[in-house]
Amino acid sequence: MASLAWLLIPLFAAIGAAIWGSWAARDRTQGDISELAGYARFREAMGNGQGHGSADQVRAKAEANSASDAV
Repeated sequence: MASLAWLLIPLFAAIGAAIWGSWAARDRTQGDISELAGYARFREAMGNGQGHGSADQVRAKAEANSASDAV
């Protein structure tokens, strides 16, 4: 009887692995459309990162603006 128990352990492990594998491989494309649309809106709002210059250029522009505001 003990040998039967030792044979059932791998059987249950294989069944559990099959269930987990089928769950992990499920089709999850249902929510991707709304997420991609949100990402497209984000990129549009951020201007695709073009034309903003480097961090040094942005800092210099901010300092120039603050200096002109102080006068």
